Amino acid sequence: MAKPSLPKQMRKVADKALLSRIESGLELVEAALLKATEHTDPIAKVTARHLVDAGGKRIRPVLVLLTSQLGDYNNASVIDAAVVVELTHLATLYHDDVMDDAPTRRGVPTAQNIWGNSVAILTGDLLFARASQIVSRLGEKALTLQADTFERLCLGQLHETVGPQPGEDAVDHYIRVLADKTGSLIAASAQLGAMFADAPDEYLEPLTSYGESVGVAFQLIDDVIDIAEAGASGKTPGTDLRAGVPTLPMLLLRAQAKTDAGAAELVEFIDSGLEDDAKLAEAVKRLREHEVAEQAYQQAKRWADEAVAALAPLPDSNVKSALKNFAEAVVDRDN
Repeated sequence: MAKPSLPKQMRKVADKALLSRIESGLELVEAALLKATEHTDPIAKVTARHLVDAGGKRIRPVLVLLTSQLGDYNNASVIDAAVVVELTHLATLYHDDVMDDAPTRRGVPTAQNIWGNSVAILTGDLLFARASQIVSRLGEKALTLQADTFERLCLGQLHETVGPQPGEDAVDHYIRVLADKTGSLIAASAQLGAMFADAPDEYLEPLTSYGESVGVAFQLIDDVIDIAEAGASGKTPGTDLRAGVPTLPMLLLRAQAKTDAGAAELVEFIDSGLEDDAKLAEAVKRLREHEVAEQAYQQAKRWADEAVAALAPLPDSNVKSALKNFAEAVVDRDN
């Protein structure tokens, strides 16, 4: 098993002893993930391991491990909680890829491209089931938090699929979707680490607000990255733009197009189809240079700032500094 690496968001953390403890914990999480997806059924074992083996940033387990440093982090339940949030996240990815008809995920073909939609959906369900089995052993509070988070994940996907209702502001609707689909699980991750380290109860509310704001910021910066110049991530610029996936720059552009002829012309250009690579490149460049790109970045930054502000009730410590660095690094990433 390859040694897992910490996400880039942790590289600014100055406390090397803290980083070492989190790295050690992440190794335990990785081993536990492999065990959790070690189904006796030969088909399920292969499909459930597909995205685990593909790797990933492991942001949610890292947050569990980081917030556990606010209390007694030497607790096996902390590792179990980190496994629960990552299994839940992986399950949503299987389902998302079916709904989006995504060709690749984490550099490998998506499950439905290999085995078909039905197998991919059922594999996601199996991962949810395994996460539920593990969390049920952690007690009622964790089980309730997991159930509430699962509900929000489903509602977020439902609202994204249906779209904004008549009279509903499209940007407000989009932010609510991000809060449910991404923020809720990151918030749960921040809570679970503190909860199973027996950190003071008064830490849980600030950590919840922190996690949700970080989640929204993380997704908003993804929107900005989609129209950025090709960078270290290797992601093709304009992937979401070409697929017609709603992103904050496009939502802001559509709103501006109601009163601005230049914005309206760019919307018309994009909506006319971006199958041609040269046309896609032109659309990405024009959108990147439009003022809505900077507006989207500033919105992402505001959410990261809100995450940092939510930490105010926590006592000053290396853990608090690391959480602050993590939130700030989210909007500075290039993948």
